[in-house]
Amino acid sequence: MGELQQKINKLRNMPVKVITRKIGQKLSDNTYHIIRKNIIKFMPVDIDVELFVNFEPEFKFMFNPLEKDYYRNKLIEFNLERQIIDEANKICKHQFNLLGSGDVNLGKEIPWNKDFKVDFVWENNYYKDINIVDLTNNADVKVPWELSRFQHIFSLGKAYWITKNEKYAEEFKEQIKDWIIKNPIEMSVNWTCAMDVAIRAVNWITGYFFFKDSKVINKRFWLDFNKSLYLHGKYIYRNLENKDEYTGNHYLSNIVGLVWLGLYFGKFQISKIIGRNNPEHWLNFGLNELEKEMNVQVNNDGTNYEASTSYHRLVTELFLITTVFCCKNNIEFSNEYLNRLEKMCEFMMHLTQPNGKSPIIGDADDGRLIIFSNYGTWLKDDFRHLLSVGGVFFNREDFMYMGSNYKEDSLWVTGQWHNKINAPFLKSNSFADAGYYILRNSRIYCCIRCGENSFRGEGVHSHNDQLSFTLNVDGNDIFIDPGAFIYTSDYKMRNLFRSTTMHNTIEIPKFEQNDFNENILFFMKEQTFSECKDFNSNQFVGNHKGYLNKCGLIHERNINIYSNSLIILDYLLGDVIIPKYKVNFVLAPDVSVDIENNNILLYKGNIKIKIIFKDATLVKLEDIFISNSYGIKRKSKKIVAEGSTVLFNTQIIFD
Repeated sequence: MGELQQKINKLRNMPVKVITRKIGQKLSDNTYHIIRKNIIKFMPVDIDVELFVNFEPEFKFMFNPLEKDYYRNKLIEFNLERQIIDEANKICKHQFNLLGSGDVNLGKEIPWNKDFKVDFVWENNYYKDINIVDLTNNADVKVPWELSRFQHIFSLGKAYWITKNEKYAEEFKEQIKDWIIKNPIEMSVNWTCAMDVAIRAVNWITGYFFFKDSKVINKRFWLDFNKSLYLHGKYIYRNLENKDEYTGNHYLSNIVGLVWLGLYFGKFQISKIIGRNNPEHWLNFGLNELEKEMNVQVNNDGTNYEASTSYHRLVTELFLITTVFCCKNNIEFSNEYLNRLEKMCEFMMHLTQPNGKSPIIGDADDGRLIIFSNYGTWLKDDFRHLLSVGGVFFNREDFMYMGSNYKEDSLWVTGQWHNKINAPFLKSNSFADAGYYILRNSRIYCCIRCGENSFRGEGVHSHNDQLSFTLNVDGNDIFIDPGAFIYTSDYKMRNLFRSTTMHNTIEIPKFEQNDFNENILFFMKEQTFSECKDFNSNQFVGNHKGYLNKCGLIHERNINIYSNSLIILDYLLGDVIIPKYKVNFVLAPDVSVDIENNNILLYKGNIKIKIIFKDATLVKLEDIFISNSYGIKRKSKKIVAEGSTVLFNTQIIFD
């Protein structure tokens, strides 16, 4: 019912011509899938493996297998040998930690089609007939998808090069063979999302360059491997995720996959196949779409339009890694494209707090293209691995400094790394296109959210976080965004984490900033229409109109930073009686709290912070969950100050 209502809401705002075209396309697609499903029952998707007998990739990969001794020596020099081998040994034991599962041993045979967190299996069926989301159970389709992305291949490959132990090549081979057998083309849950098919193809390609000279892998395996990769490309092109009004990280992943596959197969001709099934066509199509999507999905100031810092990281990774890869193969991009990509890295640099972490604002599912380092333990709120790569690619010393802890990532992608000792001077900065405003001084980092909902107001990955802020003092997180936690496996928690009450802003009980249907988990139509009224190095002033049509009020917030304090003035503007409201402050989990009357004392390390609520009628602490990684929630506290005046004055003073 939820998805149907969402589609009806979208149709109401579309021109008749567009509706007619969409209906025609839907009827055509339905007819195609009815026919295809019946064909596949009697004739599974396949292609003659002998067509690949003479095939061998002929392009420059990110790293050169002929230089494996160089990479091996660098990993040893970086003191990463033991960590990488331990990671790879866990993978050989089929021990994985995915999406909040903790370390789980999956047994001798990996259950590729199972949410092993709750023991739910998606039986093989035609991919369009598989129900991937059921809000009445707690199964999460992202679990089998994540496992089947094969992002663990990179760790196996690194351990193989370090140790020269063929057991890692054997594990790679057996996992690929097993997956192919248990996931027939278009006949399993792992063929239901083209994004995941594309990411899997990219990671399989990295495996080829790690293991192509292995003595335990025979030619027959590589024939089957290349055949399956080619069929991955055919599937992606036929199932591009660009049917909705707005494209996003899913479609970008699709075209990235086609670019990688196009480079991998090069001008190799499959018999006399031409047109869309020709890998050279995939490459040209993908490159054209990369240029186009850079302008669609990325704003002029380098921010991503999905209103999520985590998805900004993913989209930057998809563009950046693929662009570096293409440039190694003498593929050129427009100056406009490269300038905007550089701005994406600039935004990440400014978003980074003094402790190296970035606020997780909006949705987050921990998505990656390739995990070059720290598989299983990488920090989901640390985006600096991309600044390491961007520093070398754009020759930016400020990026290099920020990414200096992630030289392994840069080594694999660019073949280089740099240690820079001069920290960049980061000052207050605004990114108005996506609605992020960052106030900084020598002690304070404050990131304020004030901008449109994602996908130009559709709210796919948005939370009710308008005028919410995060606060870091002397490198210590004090007030945080609670994160996203989970998607479809627990719709109640999904809705809680995107609600107004979970964010550091004013909440008027019974109202949300933007209304949403509890059964429509990725839609939140714009009602706030936020606007920044003033911004300078020490001050932010902005408002939102989410309460205007609900109780006649506009919320305006004025935040000022000083050397040892932060002052927040909240105004509720309107010709109505001011109702009781709450001002919420979500605390980082390791902040200690004391309450003295209506004043608060916070303790974090050597810092003591006093909060004075001048207009509060009541101040209390509430239990709350926060999440900085998909599938994981932790206990914390929220300060709630209640008020009913036009102006609410909050003073935050640091010792």
